[in-house]
Parts: sequence; C-alpha cells; structure tokens
Amino acid sequence: MRGHLRQRGNSWELRAYAGMDPVTRRPKYVTRTVKGGKRQAQEALARFVTEVSGGGHRAQDTTVGDLIHEWFELAAPELSPTTVKGYDWIIKTYILPILDLVPLGKLRTAQLDRLYVKLREQGGRDGGALSAATVRQVHAILRRALQQGVRWGWISNNPAALASPSRARRTEVEPPDPAGVVTLIEAATAANPDFGCFLQLAATTGARRGELCGLHWDAIDLKGGSILISRSVVEAAHGVMVEKETKTRSVRRVAVDRETAEILSEHRKKCERRAKRADVSLSPAAYVFSRDADGARPWVPNDVTKDFIRLRAKVGLHGVRLHDLRHFSATRLLAAGVPVRTVSGRLGHADSSTTLGVYAHFIEESDRGAADALGAELGRARKAT
Repeated sequence: MRGHLRQRGNSWELRAYAGMDPVTRRPKYVTRTVKGGKRQAQEALARFVTEVSGGGHRAQDTTVGDLIHEWFELAAPELSPTTVKGYDWIIKTYILPILDLVPLGKLRTAQLDRLYVKLREQGGRDGGALSAATVRQVHAILRRALQQGVRWGWISNNPAALASPSRARRTEVEPPDPAGVVTLIEAATAANPDFGCFLQLAATTGARRGELCGLHWDAIDLKGGSILISRSVVEAAHGVMVEKETKTRSVRRVAVDRETAEILSEHRKKCERRAKRADVSLSPAAYVFSRDADGARPWVPNDVTKDFIRLRAKVGLHGVRLHDLRHFSATRLLAAGVPVRTVSGRLGHADSSTTLGVYAHFIEESDRGAADALGAELGRARKAT
C-alpha cells in the first residue's frame, strides 16, 4: 500500500493508494490533511496508510448499489434461473429503493436493522407488513453481497453479519385429506385426463411440480412400476424454459403403485395416438407432459399452478395448494409407519433431518397415536391373563 506526503503551507496532505475503483476501474487515492511538523506528518501518514489498507476507505466513493450490482453479476451464473429471478425481484423491490445510493463505507448494522423493521411493518403490498421469510431473504442477499465486498477489500467488515432480521416461523403442514385429493384428481381427469395423470403422480410420488414437468418418457419404467427423477424444469428470463438439476441435486428412483402405473400406461398410449395423428414420432426423450404432439416442449410449471387454482375453485377446495399434494404424500406415508428415511428419499430431501423439520408436528401426533396403540395392546394382554 503506497503513501505520499506533501506540504501545503502550514499543513501536510497525506495521500494513500486505495486500490482500483470498482466502477471506473481506475486507481483510487484517499487524502487527509494534518498539521504539525514533518516527523508528526510522517507518523500520521504511516497510520493513515495502515487504516486505508484495512479497506474502510476503499468504499468511500462506492455505493451499496454498486456492490450489489457487481456481486449479482458475479453470482448469477452459479445460481438457478428461479433463484436469479427471485433475487432480481428482491433487489429491485426492497434493497435498491432504500440503499442504492448509500455510501458503502458508511453502511452500519443499525441501519440494516432499521431497514428490516421498516420492511416487516410496511414493506408489503399497499404498505402492509412484509412476511418474515421475505425479510430474511433480503438479509441473506445483503449478507452475501457485503461479504463479497469484504473479500474484495472494498470494506473492512460486513455490517450484515450482526444484523437481526426477524425469525421466520415454520407453519404447520395442513395437507388435504384423501377424499379431497380424489375429488381433485377425478375433476381434473374429467376435464383433461393429462392433468388428472399429473395430479395422480403428484399425490403418489410427492414430486415437485418442476420435477414432474421435467419428466421424459425414458425415465418411466412401466413394467417395473417406477420413475426416475433427475431433472426439473424452471422458467428463466423472458419465459424461456430450461432444465436443471433437482432442488437438492439428487437423482432418485420412486416406486409407483399399480393404479398409478396403469394411469401412466394409458397416458402413454394416448400420447402415442396423438403423435400418430399429427404424423410425428414420440421419442424416448419426449416429455411426459407436453402440449406438443411430439412431446418436444414441457408444460410450464406456472401454467400448471394456474390450472390447479382454477380446478380447486371449481370443486370448492379453495385452501388447497398444488404443493400440498406433496405434503399429502409425505404425511400419509408417515402415518402408515413408513420409515422417515424412506419418505425423505421419495421426496428428494437432502437428508432425513429436513423431513423431520418440515413434518415435526405431524410426526409428534403420529407418535402419540403409536404410544396409545402400544398402551392398548398391553392393556388387552393384562386382561387376558
């Protein structure tokens, strides 16, 4: 780190090199004026150079917005298209309107805490409260970007490291009952058998909507009664559909029951007849759920959700979400005594602790039922003796 000293009348100008400007890409220098003799000025220069080398002055002319833009450009290629889209929305909606022009070197933890409070109280639609989960996403983005600023030497410490966003409360899972699921599947099948097949798979496999949209026919083993889930479809920028790894980057083979296998088999025959009428072939790589006769393009996940919303309104199940079919699958398996590890594998969770965390309340209720059942067994045994 270089430093220079220059006398200006009765004072001295200290000048220290502060690295490259992150925006202009030109060398940056920081100056300070002190009074006293030359020896005192030299000592002050040594302290000044040490101070600047810590990074605090490098951010003097750089704003929080500058850092956010630089970090996001660097991070985006490593993120999934869905995450990029979500981060972009949060940055533009909640971060830049407030912090864009704030000098990076002057950003403090207390300022971030005040931002989080403001968002929690009036950051939502029409000035209402913003969810704790979204506030934590804002915090996560700021923390990552500011930590990158520390690595680059733009700032000496991360103001977000000690900030206090609200803790997101985990809501208890409330899946639909079997009768409700059957109602949804039958109504979907009557209107569009393809959609009925989709919902049947969602309920029996617990697969995510993007994973089902990303299924190819060569991943379906109709004889063995199983499907291989290895990819997921997401919507990237400008509505372009892309395939990516599953959420946990895992590949899993999920067994299906006989009825689901028969529904899939009938769906396959229907797709083959559709392709034949259009004078095209249905290749092994064709998508299982596609609006094209040759299965070239997958269903759009957001369109599937919109179709489901219309369906649930039609049958009067307004509170049920498409994702709740995944919860239905998990909770019914756990209620049937299927080991948590097996359920975790079917759902594609990273490990069993994730499953335990999501379904902790349900598992506690099932455990109470198990205890009561054991007590009843012992009670009957005592009466018999």
